[in-house]
Amino acid sequence: MYQVKRYSLIFILILGLVLIRAFEARLFYDPFLEFFKNDYLYSDAPVFETIKLIAFTTLRYVLNTVLSLGIIYVVFKDRGILKFSAMLFAVAYAILILLFLYLINNAEQNNYFILFNIRRFLIQPILLLLLLPAFYYQKQLKKDI
Repeated sequence: MYQVKRYSLIFILILGLVLIRAFEARLFYDPFLEFFKNDYLYSDAPVFETIKLIAFTTLRYVLNTVLSLGIIYVVFKDRGILKFSAMLFAVAYAILILLFLYLINNAEQNNYFILFNIRRFLIQPILLLLLLPAFYYQKQLKKDI
């Protein structure tokens, strides 16, 4: 019965991540959504409100982080891993948001690809996809010793 609850909770948390992605255009202010769907390497950057863009990007990052940390905790049941992950998410946010802010305020066509990837790390749970296998591998190494 415990496993059913655990898998159900993981499913619900993943569903939360999917719903954020599915309704991103309605939930978040992001003029770069349409910009990056088109041939952005040959276009001018869209007009945007910097504070509003940073606020909604931060909101999305926080929502993804909370759900990601929930998944990590439910999968590994280890507070040490949870604390490390939370610190990693916080440091990543600080670095990425500063880079994002710099790039959107100095948007040039030769920086669009970097801006695209920095933005992707901020709005999608990529860190979760990197951390889950890393922690699993570390756990397997500890078992072998």
